[in-house]
Amino acid sequence: MEDVKPTKVIDARGSYCPGPLMELIKAYKQGKVGDVISVYSSDEGTRKDAPAWIQKSGNELVGVYTRDGYYEIVMKKVK
Repeated sequence: MEDVKPTKVIDARGSYCPGPLMELIKAYKQGKVGDVISVYSSDEGTRKDAPAWIQKSGNELVGVYTRDGYYEIVMKKVK
């Protein structure tokens, strides 16, 4: 993710599934094509559920990163 800068960052640390995923979907619906959305989550389930939803929705999974005590899931809205 060196050259990709999120246009929206959602800090859902401390929230449990499906909270972080619902926040990501909300940001997706409010965003525009080309937006890069990053969600921070400390919930293990989000690490699997968010990428699955991103791919199912036809958008681009930029990456899943393990940070200090949380995960960062980054997507690019392509449709």
